[in-house]
Amino acid sequence: MNRSARELWQAVHHERHMLVADLESLRPEQWRTASLCPGWDVHDVLAHLVDTAKTTRLGFIRRMVAARFDFDNDNASGVAREKATDPQETLAGLRAVMLRTSTPPVALATRLVEAFVHGEDIRRPLGLVRQYPPVHVATALAHQLKTSVMMGGGRERAEGWHLTATDVAADHGAGFTQGTGSEVRGSAIALLLAVSGRPATAHALGGSGAAAFADRLEHLRERDGA
Repeated sequence: MNRSARELWQAVHHERHMLVADLESLRPEQWRTASLCPGWDVHDVLAHLVDTAKTTRLGFIRRMVAARFDFDNDNASGVAREKATDPQETLAGLRAVMLRTSTPPVALATRLVEAFVHGEDIRRPLGLVRQYPPVHVATALAHQLKTSVMMGGGRERAEGWHLTATDVAADHGAGFTQGTGSEVRGSAIALLLAVSGRPATAHALGGSGAAAFADRLEHLRERDGA
């Protein structure tokens, strides 16, 4: 495993550890809180994270064949498989796979996307706050900006805007900036969530293009039924 891959997995493992720590004291009713993923509650997202942590390259191919290459069906099957009756058992499942480096046949940066975006899918509705490492969030953001929405990315959502992560400069030399058009500024995690199809709150974004960008994202979410 090369250095960059090792650093990436260290970041993913740390995020899994921090999520487990945040969820250990949830009350039973909190597990039923609607997440930022449409149709999934907090417990469902946790089960999905357990499932993806176990997914291997060969296993992914077999699963997609079984799901007739329908990503939504495959995800639903994975949640059903890993979601225990007792949420604490599902949490124990994530704890058990915390240090795994299994991955489907996709770029390793998707593991960061999963950790950060699904971490916020769970935390934000629960009122939990985490300060993510901007340099690793920027890696996830860069991946989403070059990947089509059809493949789980956010390239089309960001087209026509110049995105600037305001919290990356200290960790990333000249900072993170990408795209052309009106500027949209925000923390790396705010931009990552926005281009990943999560609600973009007005106070989280700035710049001359922020209002139009947020309106565009909301239009896309309504169109797609998210």
